[in-house]
Amino acid sequence: MTTLPAIAIVGASGRMGQMLINTVQNSDKAVLSGVTERAGHEWVGRDLGVCMGGGENGIIVSDDASAVFANAQAVIDFTSPAATVAHAELAAQTGVVHVIGTTGMDDTHLAALKTPAQNAVIVRAGNMSLGVNLLTLLTKKVAAALDEDFDIEIVEGHHRYKVDAPSGTALMLGEAAADGRGVNLTDVSDRGRDGITGERKRGDIGFHAIRGGDVVGEHDVIFAADGERIVLRHLATDRQVFARGALKAALWGLGKAPGEYDMMDVLGL
Repeated sequence: MTTLPAIAIVGASGRMGQMLINTVQNSDKAVLSGVTERAGHEWVGRDLGVCMGGGENGIIVSDDASAVFANAQAVIDFTSPAATVAHAELAAQTGVVHVIGTTGMDDTHLAALKTPAQNAVIVRAGNMSLGVNLLTLLTKKVAAALDEDFDIEIVEGHHRYKVDAPSGTALMLGEAAADGRGVNLTDVSDRGRDGITGERKRGDIGFHAIRGGDVVGEHDVIFAADGERIVLRHLATDRQVFARGALKAALWGLGKAPGEYDMMDVLGL
């Protein structure tokens, strides 16, 4: 009899948390071993199935991440930057695979993942979908092929509840474009134009964020020159694509050597 890998979800009540829970529960490749919420949340101590509007499923929502991690082989994390850093330390202590889809992480948060990655597998990506990672690869290749006569602009759109901008995916695409050009994104990033800004600086990579409605995720990478434009686009219409990618990453990470990985590694790109 084969025992399926045990997957835990942190941040159970969020939109992505619930999507991840449903994805794992509906999978024939893994089982849901536990879920967490922050201390004081109304779900803590209650049956997860009931909290999600269904019948009891025997999984009690916990605020003790250490205990939940101890019973899992992988943890999927789409929470907040500070919480994710704390989860990474726990993952290193318990030896579980830590899949990170959290966005809005700055250089300080990313640097804090270096030490846990010495003892655990961390798979982190600004976007877990196959399509977006293919778009990232294409962006790097096109940026490498075109010189600075082509201005690069990245336009992203998300639902009204998203709290960070530019999106993690937009920044991932910006990094890919900068890598293709052989430059540091920090040196060429141009965000939030307003007022009399002067003409566009040659070689800059521009970012623009749209927020509204229930938009799941839309990303355009525009290469604009005199007389022509190349537009690379990805449209996500269902968060399921991110959840499926995260589960794939969790299963891929089992048995891998400790270190930091991304979806390019998972997808073999």
